[in-house]
Amino acid sequence: MSAVRHRLVRLSPMSSVLLWCTTAVGIVAFTWPFFIQPHSGLSFAHGQGATWVFAALLPLLLLLGVAELRDGTLDVKTVALLAILAAVGAVLRIVGSGIPGGEPLFALIIISGRSMGRGFGYLYGATVLVASALATGFVGPWLPFQMVACAWVGAGAGCLPAFRGRSERFVLAAYGAVSALAYGAVMDLWFWPYQAGTASSVSFVAGAGLSVNLHRFATFYLTTSLGFDLLQAVTNVVLLLVFGSALLTALDRAGRRAAFGATPTFVEVDNGGLGSVQA
Repeated sequence: MSAVRHRLVRLSPMSSVLLWCTTAVGIVAFTWPFFIQPHSGLSFAHGQGATWVFAALLPLLLLLGVAELRDGTLDVKTVALLAILAAVGAVLRIVGSGIPGGEPLFALIIISGRSMGRGFGYLYGATVLVASALATGFVGPWLPFQMVACAWVGAGAGCLPAFRGRSERFVLAAYGAVSALAYGAVMDLWFWPYQAGTASSVSFVAGAGLSVNLHRFATFYLTTSLGFDLLQAVTNVVLLLVFGSALLTALDRAGRRAAFGATPTFVEVDNGGLGSVQA
């Protein structure tokens, strides 16, 4: 298997800035409990927090897409592939719904980011969550946080170092395990301040200090979500080991045949004495 991967979305300087802006929005959205002070007025309600995150995230994602369209790195063929993969991801989300730790969608996000690059992986991770949420009806205040977290999973896969053959498959499997645990942990952050109550040893305490709240959150995560995330990690590993090579080969072949990013050229040819035409 070739170590050279197609990069459908080659991030321009402007796109890189926008990607980092969306990442910054996600970091703030997930980590604000560790830095809030009592009576600061920043302890917004659960639904309000999701609304603000979505309001900040959506325009940045749209600007990222517009910037890539303007620069020509996100063309019609790339958008079509993005839509097809989003539809496939929505079907996979339906298949895996109701099975704790059995979401096959994450394997597709990882494969897409690995094959097509971190820019495509970032856009795909965000858009496939919207498509799958609409398909399954799982639309709620968690959606913008899932969009950010899955975008990070896809982009991270595109940042993995180049490997060939069997080594690449094992690297992807390892990344699938780590990303499953990381995704579960950051998703716990968005509801931990509200779900853990106010009087337990794992409750969020505003102004208690970073080390105290980190310890409380770690205890909360280990006792509530780690088991489900370990199941997802195993699912990712199995799917990537069994189907990873075949899916990578298929996406690589699609990238080569579609000639993403190729610039058309026209030459004059003789038309049998009827004048020259461009072809």
